[in-house]
Amino acid sequence: MVAQAVEGRRREFGTVRHCARAALGELGFAPAPLLPGERGAPRWPDGVVGSMTHCRGYRAAAVARDADVVTIGLDAEPDEPLPSEGVAELIVLPEERVMLRRLAAQQPGICWDRLLFSAKESVYKAWFPLTGCWLDFTEATIRIDPVARSFTARLLVPGPLVAGSRMAGFDGSWLARDGLLVTAVAVHRNSLR
Repeated sequence: MVAQAVEGRRREFGTVRHCARAALGELGFAPAPLLPGERGAPRWPDGVVGSMTHCRGYRAAAVARDADVVTIGLDAEPDEPLPSEGVAELIVLPEERVMLRRLAAQQPGICWDRLLFSAKESVYKAWFPLTGCWLDFTEATIRIDPVARSFTARLLVPGPLVAGSRMAGFDGSWLARDGLLVTAVAVHRNSLR
């Protein structure tokens, strides 16, 4: 897949993996290739959970030991409206549409539809390693808190079973700065007790 991508996309793929290897080095792991696994998700070394993201002008990776963190989801997007209304129709639930209108009226300087998309991407990236299953954009509803710069995802399908309990959703954080929107989800083991 990467071999057939345009040059810019191949550079993004390579530099985001460089970020991931550097993050793994901070945890004491020797440099090693990070090969794509199922559905393109990275295959992390044993004992590690992580997530990577890249978009025009930005690459990032987050990793943690699985003894401390159950899963991570990370996404970055340009702070621009979604490319077309058709995309919004596929990802935005009716209650989210009301929230987006309210947020746009309160703080018009942020592309809230793209932030919602990014939050759903982070949720999916946290969900997939726990389930190995697809999570559709319409299978989780997001509530964005513009003051705390956080979001809550409520799953509309049965959540993953973690430490003997079924997860009902995910909590995350977001940031809008320098033309970028970044969202992140991390489920810490101590939050499950």
